[in-house]
Amino acid sequence: MKVPLSKPDITQKEIDAVVEVLKSDILSIGPKIEEFERKIADYVGKKYAIAVNSGTSALHLIVRSLGIKDGDEVITTPFTFIASVNCFLFERAKPVFVDIDPDTLNMDINKIEEKITEKTKAILTVDVFGQPMDMEKVNEIAKKYGLKVIEDSCEALGSEYKGIKAGTLCDAGAFAFYPNKQITTAEGGVIVTDNEKIAQLSKSMRSQGRPITGLWLEHERLGFNYRLSELHAALGIVQLERIEEIIKRRSEIAEKYNERLKDVKGVKIPYIAPEVNKMSWFVYVIRVDENIDRDKVMQYLIDNGIGCRPYFTPVHLQSYIKELTGHKEGDFPITEKVARSTIALPFFNKITDEQIDYVVDKLKEAIKIYSR
Repeated sequence: MKVPLSKPDITQKEIDAVVEVLKSDILSIGPKIEEFERKIADYVGKKYAIAVNSGTSALHLIVRSLGIKDGDEVITTPFTFIASVNCFLFERAKPVFVDIDPDTLNMDINKIEEKITEKTKAILTVDVFGQPMDMEKVNEIAKKYGLKVIEDSCEALGSEYKGIKAGTLCDAGAFAFYPNKQITTAEGGVIVTDNEKIAQLSKSMRSQGRPITGLWLEHERLGFNYRLSELHAALGIVQLERIEEIIKRRSEIAEKYNERLKDVKGVKIPYIAPEVNKMSWFVYVIRVDENIDRDKVMQYLIDNGIGCRPYFTPVHLQSYIKELTGHKEGDFPITEKVARSTIALPFFNKITDEQIDYVVDKLKEAIKIYSR
């Protein structure tokens, strides 16, 4: 049996929407992106949504809009996808890492204040695997020290913490729509904010620094080609219309895995904080005990046709980050311990019970073989 790690959930509705755009005369900078932005803003409850070509682009434009620059420091987590750090390295700002909570795998809020210096300009939080942080506490710290707050919710569209949607309790939040995300635009991302200045600057910079209203070849500032096409936006509109159905299905799949794995010796299923009243699952990541050879378990799964990945390699141990920052193994022990133990299992809407059972059976076999 072949079980891929992920697969987008595309129906005929999405195909028809994209074909409709292809038959039109407008493939970029048209009504579909405006509609998609309105619907995203309404869904998360923010005034503005600025769609771009990736979550990385969304984060980068937020950083630039907040004026974060060379020499500034940004507090963030070492347990994340690399874009969460690249977005301010592009502006020559310095990452200051905070180790993670061993249960939620999000940045440990209790360790943030000790990392703040006179050079600190912002806190960039990450809602790891779709689990949102306690942003009220983060904002209390930020207010105390006069810091900006960016919420990287690229993995958490639809999640809620104490009834508050991820990506909304901050100066600006970002979501991403890569094919393995809850909804996809194939490639794409979006900035959400109530701050008009951030919205206007982001709209200008995503399109070569053009003014919001002005001549096509007039440019007010340094900008980028970060636009999202009408094709991608049309796909996103239909996906967003289906988001509650998609989130519900992903929750059902996570629960199926939980039921099958909760009593398996040597396996730790994902922990969801009780304050997370709605979990929008991005991936399903287990952890294996230290006496189990994680890498060999993964290879066994791969050899049996099962897609899997180690989520995540610590950012501070990536080769170029080590060169930039001087970090070394042992600097963030919880992150490193967790990273050595994680396995992302196949997780997508159309996975069958038969496939889930096959994955679990092969995982059990591998654990039995490769326990030290």
